[in-house]
Amino acid sequence: MFNALLQSAIGWFSLPANGLSTVFAVSFVSATLLPIGSEPAVFGYAKLHPDQYWIVVGVATIGNTLGGMLDYWMGRGAKYAIAKDRQTRYLKWFERLGPKALFFSFLPVVGDPLCAVAGWLRLPFWRSSAWMLVGKFVRYCLMTALLLWVPDGWWMRLFSPFTAG
Repeated sequence: MFNALLQSAIGWFSLPANGLSTVFAVSFVSATLLPIGSEPAVFGYAKLHPDQYWIVVGVATIGNTLGGMLDYWMGRGAKYAIAKDRQTRYLKWFERLGPKALFFSFLPVVGDPLCAVAGWLRLPFWRSSAWMLVGKFVRYCLMTALLLWVPDGWWMRLFSPFTAG
């Protein structure tokens, strides 16, 4: 039964079969505190459909930003569940910088917690969301463009040990 469920999940996340919905779902989930990356799905879709570059970047940006907004609300609720009065110099630095700090929400490891901390500190939601959107958009534009400029031969050599034959 578990094997069938796993095969079903893998089939649903199959990029060619579901396309942009897969990109959206993976981008959303990767922006929560789960340790997965959305870049392979975005790059894969852009490689399969280079004419839809801006569409895939837009879908990934929206999905990832919505995931960051969920982190914001989880952080906002966590303040009441955990150490209400706890302050550190990092939190004070973050408060001083304000929503602009969320431009860096695209960074690996620290980006998702930044969104939660913004909620914890009760930074203005819409300004925080706007800075998340800008940072995530810049990341998807640059990273996908850079990956697309890598010659196909390099990718073939990289993955040749994993292909049959």
